[in-house]
Amino acid sequence: MTVLVDLQTATEVEIPTAEAFQRWAESALTEVEQDCELSIRLVDEVESAELNQQYRGKNGPTNVLSFPFEAPVELDPRLLGDLVICAPVVEKEAVEQDKAVNDHWAHMVVHGCLHLLGYDHIEDEEAEHMEALEIEILNTLNIINPYTWQGEQHA
Repeated sequence: MTVLVDLQTATEVEIPTAEAFQRWAESALTEVEQDCELSIRLVDEVESAELNQQYRGKNGPTNVLSFPFEAPVELDPRLLGDLVICAPVVEKEAVEQDKAVNDHWAHMVVHGCLHLLGYDHIEDEEAEHMEALEIEILNTLNIINPYTWQGEQHA
């Protein structure tokens, strides 16, 4: 199975390498059995805030937005959808949570990819399942549990 990542950069913030985004997406999408494709757009706060307001009705920028694509017919490669990641928010959160910036980037890609596969965290049971998957996937990348920092568990 091949994962095609279309990486779009619309930010002045320093970002990880294209190879890193590729590796993180591949790690998150192992359950996909056919070739697949997704777009990852890296943006600043203004674009993130506009999209967050337009699609979620929420004010301000957010770390990652996921836009799954539901094809009316089966396509090859399978188009999973788009991720929009706000670079300044990711950097700010990493500092606030005392995490390595690249580890937090990886978490945002994994989290977004799971949303593209239909996982969600609206209900507590769904959230626990999704978080467990994220922890498991990030562990394969030698990244510690992202929901634990400063010795405390956060949900």
